[in-house]
Amino acid sequence: MTSFYTEKELLELGLKRFGKNVLISRKCSMYLPATISLGDHVRIDDFCVLSGEITLGSHIHIAAYSALYGAFGIEMEDYTGLSPRCSVFSATDDFSGDYLISPMVDESKTRVTGGKVLIRKYAQIGSGSIILPSVIINEGVAVGAMSLVNKSLDEWGIYAGIPAKRIKERKKGLLNFIQIDEQ
Repeated sequence: MTSFYTEKELLELGLKRFGKNVLISRKCSMYLPATISLGDHVRIDDFCVLSGEITLGSHIHIAAYSALYGAFGIEMEDYTGLSPRCSVFSATDDFSGDYLISPMVDESKTRVTGGKVLIRKYAQIGSGSIILPSVIINEGVAVGAMSLVNKSLDEWGIYAGIPAKRIKERKKGLLNFIQIDEQ
């Protein structure tokens, strides 16, 4: 027995869709698997949490202890990844004091808002980073470890900090490998 689900077991999970060479740890927790779609060559490691509307493209790695909360949707395009202990939130509670906060409280007493999170091709998110709702991380972005992404990030930049700020340009040499793989 391996630590990843077999293809037969993946079918039994009830995922919306999954492609070939999908490796999901048996120690990963998935809530509402019927709303989760996975492309080809996807690996999800131990102790990850996937909940809600989640679409992962191909060639994606979600490292250990990462969490994707997709109440309003999360999409990761091809060749993207989350390093260990990343959290992606597409929803947030209202912490103003005017509402209660908890999934165990009647919805009429809470106020949950948010928006889809989109992580475009070739973007990588550093360890311990947090992505907040309604953010687009554009193509080729690299986010440094322990960063807070609270607004959309322009393409092909390296961002870091709390909140994340662009610190320099990111090279595009990795695209040479993609062209070779597609031939």
